[in-house]
Amino acid sequence: MNAIEISAPGKPEVLRLAQRPDPVAGAGELLIRVAASGVNRPDVLQRKGAYPPPPGASDLPGLEIAGRIESGDAQAMAAAGFKVGDRVCALVAGGGYAELCVAPVGQCLPVPQGLSDVEAASLPETFFTVWSNVFDRARLQPGETLLIQGGTSGIGVTAIQLAKAHGATVIATAGSDEKCAACIALGADHAINYKTQDFAAEALRITAKRGVDVVLDMVAGDYVAREVGCLAEDGRIVIIAVQGGVKAQFDAGLVLRRRLVITGSTLRARPVAFKAAIAAALRATVWPWLAAGRVKPVVHTVFAAPDAAQAHALMETNQHIGKLVLTW
Repeated sequence: MNAIEISAPGKPEVLRLAQRPDPVAGAGELLIRVAASGVNRPDVLQRKGAYPPPPGASDLPGLEIAGRIESGDAQAMAAAGFKVGDRVCALVAGGGYAELCVAPVGQCLPVPQGLSDVEAASLPETFFTVWSNVFDRARLQPGETLLIQGGTSGIGVTAIQLAKAHGATVIATAGSDEKCAACIALGADHAINYKTQDFAAEALRITAKRGVDVVLDMVAGDYVAREVGCLAEDGRIVIIAVQGGVKAQFDAGLVLRRRLVITGSTLRARPVAFKAAIAAALRATVWPWLAAGRVKPVVHTVFAAPDAAQAHALMETNQHIGKLVLTW
């Protein structure tokens, strides 16, 4: 099969088209002929040598795919309601930048009604991540207020839409007025340009000094102290990336007095059963929202798979709104 491999840690140019042996599905797995592969920030970190795949995972980058079932564990396939030839999308621990990819059947979902393969490939990584962190860990409730850092990222556009469909009020931050407008167009109630405004002060102003209930943080670093300062009583911060650094200082007294929770998670190394439970929740709750058009994929640019380096270069400019996808 054709695949995109990382020839050595480095800049986008280290991504190259290569030939690899076809993978073989094992027990509880499906072999998928890939039509489209999503591009995510962890792929960039892996390319740079900063995010190695977990033990047993493919060394090829790529954490989400869409395509057709080629073969697999017949019993597991039937139990999940799939058959050879079905269109599916899947979350994988690696190997997504390839014409064929193996995925645990529990991490596969049917392509939502009306969606293309490109749109479907843009879903798993961000939808699994947002559901696990915003809804499972942070327990966002209808009527609560969610502050999303980076509202036009792949995670951001997903979080805005899922939180609004769930009945929450959404405040999103972005780095330009154009991106703030995009957040509002996606359904955010408020958008803050973090380059020209103090997001913490604005969040307090918007909430009449009550504060926000949940913060989805992809920055960490010195953002944590400011987020602690704009949380409501019993508020929760969930950290899913550390683009601003791993060290943070904050007022622990506020954590005590307001009964705050600071948590976080990574998804890639979690066991299949954990990810399968997320898939089941998405299929029950979010897939109907997609089918009904209440939630929509947001794809910024589509690249031919051999142009993966261009996709990575664009991601590193932070100019995109939504997802980048490779096609085979």
